[in-house]
Amino acid sequence: MVKFIYFDVGGVTMLDYSGTNKWHKMKRDMGIDALNDAAYELIWKRYGPVICTTCDVDTIIPILTEELGITFPSQYSILLDFVNRFERNISIWPVIESAKLKAKVGLLTNMYPRMLDILRSRELIPPTGWEVIIDSSIERVQKPDAAIYELAESRAGVLPHEILFIDNTIVNIAAAKERGWLTFHYDSTRPETSSKALETYIDHSI
Repeated sequence: MVKFIYFDVGGVTMLDYSGTNKWHKMKRDMGIDALNDAAYELIWKRYGPVICTTCDVDTIIPILTEELGITFPSQYSILLDFVNRFERNISIWPVIESAKLKAKVGLLTNMYPRMLDILRSRELIPPTGWEVIIDSSIERVQKPDAAIYELAESRAGVLPHEILFIDNTIVNIAAAKERGWLTFHYDSTRPETSSKALETYIDHSI
C-alpha cells in the first residue's frame, strides 16, 4: 500500500517548458539565432551536471556574453525569465488535495538555486502542506542520481515499495523503479488527461 507520494515540480505540479516551444521562444527573445544556437546548447550541456545543484543559473549570463557576444539588459535574470514563462497546472491541484487524504505527500525536484521559493511566492505550484521537500539545489544532488532517492526514502520514513513517484521524465522514473518505488509517468503535453489518469491510479494504489 502506498503511504507516501512524491511529486515532481516542473512539468507535473507546474507547467514548465515540457512539450512546448517555450525554450525555442526564450532563445530567440535572448538574441540566440540559428548561427549561435548550437553553441548556446553546448553551454547549457556543459553546465548540466551542476545547474540544479551548485551553480546559480544567472552566473551563466557573463559566459553567454563572452562566448556568444550577447548583450543583456542590466537587470536581466535568466532565472526570472524562466519563471515568467511558467504556468500553473490547475488540473493537478485537486488530485494532490485528494491524495493528501490518503497518504503523505512531498516534492522531489531538480531545481535551480532560488527557484522553488520564487515559484511558491508566485503560487505557481499548489499551496499544499508538503510533508517533505527534496530540492536538488539544497541537497546538492539531482535526479536520477541514486543518492537523491535514498535521501527521499529516509525523509519519507517509509519503505521503498510504499512510495509512489510522479515525474514527467523517463530516466527519473526508471531510477525510482530500480529502487522498488511505484511510479507514474506524467504526460506534460496533456496535463488534464494525465491528471485524470493519475487520480485513478492513486485511487487504485492506496
